[in-house]
Amino acid sequence: MSPLIEMIRAMCREKTKIFRGAILCLMLLGGLGCEQVSMRNALEAIKARGELRVLTREDGTCYYRTPSGPAGFDYELAKTFADHLGVKLTLVVTENYHDMVPALLRGDADIIAAGFAVPKRLKSHLALGPLYMEVTPQVVGRRGGPSPRALSELIGQSLWVNARTSYEELLWEQKAHHPDLSWFSVPGYETEELLEMVARGIIPLTVADSNVVASVQSYHPEIVALFPLTERAQLAWAMDPRCRELHSTVHQWFNRPETAAFLQRLNQHYYGHLGLFNYVDIATYHRKVRERLPKYRKYFEAAGTRYGLDWRLVAALAYQESQWDPEAESFTGVRGLMMLTQNTAEAMGLNSRLEPVEAIFAGARYFAHLHKRIGAAVPESDRTYMALAAYNVGWGHLEDARTLAQRLGKNPNVWPVIRSTLPLLGKQKFYETLPHGYARGAEPVRFVDCIKTYYSILVQATDELVAQREKPAGGDNTELTSL
Repeated sequence: MSPLIEMIRAMCREKTKIFRGAILCLMLLGGLGCEQVSMRNALEAIKARGELRVLTREDGTCYYRTPSGPAGFDYELAKTFADHLGVKLTLVVTENYHDMVPALLRGDADIIAAGFAVPKRLKSHLALGPLYMEVTPQVVGRRGGPSPRALSELIGQSLWVNARTSYEELLWEQKAHHPDLSWFSVPGYETEELLEMVARGIIPLTVADSNVVASVQSYHPEIVALFPLTERAQLAWAMDPRCRELHSTVHQWFNRPETAAFLQRLNQHYYGHLGLFNYVDIATYHRKVRERLPKYRKYFEAAGTRYGLDWRLVAALAYQESQWDPEAESFTGVRGLMMLTQNTAEAMGLNSRLEPVEAIFAGARYFAHLHKRIGAAVPESDRTYMALAAYNVGWGHLEDARTLAQRLGKNPNVWPVIRSTLPLLGKQKFYETLPHGYARGAEPVRFVDCIKTYYSILVQATDELVAQREKPAGGDNTELTSL
């Protein structure tokens, strides 16, 4: 065989490899997504199979499981969209951030909803929904550890980041201006895991979005945000670009006033209470969880069981009131571990407000009474927050705040609205027109925010949550799969 023929055959073999590789790439990037939407409308396919498949991550901001069912900012947003479409939500949980886009384009899911700041290199392959949150990527360390305050000071430091994420892409962009910048690229770890490693001193520095940092600081107060890595990043849902009907429907849904109001509620619920405390506050709480809570935990659990409450919510309420001090007393005359007034104590059948076990049961009974009195017309978690506010400011003032909401043309059955009207009870032009008069309405707002923080920390700290994560979630029309 002549050298010329052999050369031609070699060239043909090489072109065949290139052609096959190109075909494989096209299949990955377009041929399998959205159930082959060139032949079938993706939105119709979702409705036909009766499920919306959503890619997400299992962490403290996107999706997690609790004793009362699934929770998380992105989970609740996706669940509400699925309800809008009239289908069930199926979660496809990925362990690695960089698996999401290939999984989406393979057709394993319809939407990525995972606090997703899309890397620039992938934007041309995806269709994005509207911005629903802005965050700031931050360089994060721990108290007493390295504390660079600018990129130039980061050179030579040991920085660990999630491999193949938007964080690493940002570092590559910065490396163009700081050639000596370097970092360790870590595959297989979630951002929260790296933050926990920083808190424990295993690694010195990492990068995380500001909302994740604020959330993790509640559980690990040693975490410190040192400086922003770049400008604010925008979070949005991501879809296959060929799924045009789905993409259009997502945009229409986000543009609804009802969705805007729901987003406001989600932001308030998950992030509104963060930043209320300094390092000393949170560190003190963690210490008392370890040292003081065990003495009363079984009584909180028993009271919660008796009155149908999460015992950790009762414990968080008690900590906000007394820091679990059975002899606490305020200048207004409320006393005991649950800080009940004399009238409330008598109404609940409490003989001594300073007897801690009796006080726990009386306080839980009173809170359960308020919760029931608000009624099922108010959805959760709004109902719980209103009951907490009434525990602090009194039933009459809560009713005044709801009445005022109605006068202002707002919904009196959602907590963000009542949260905004309660402080107005301290203004004469409002309180003089209401049955129960003046109230320091800002106090119950902070009261509720503090309890939300204490409760979330307690949930994180208890063994029940770990056990629950090992069980399938139930109680709604959400299914869970894993990649």
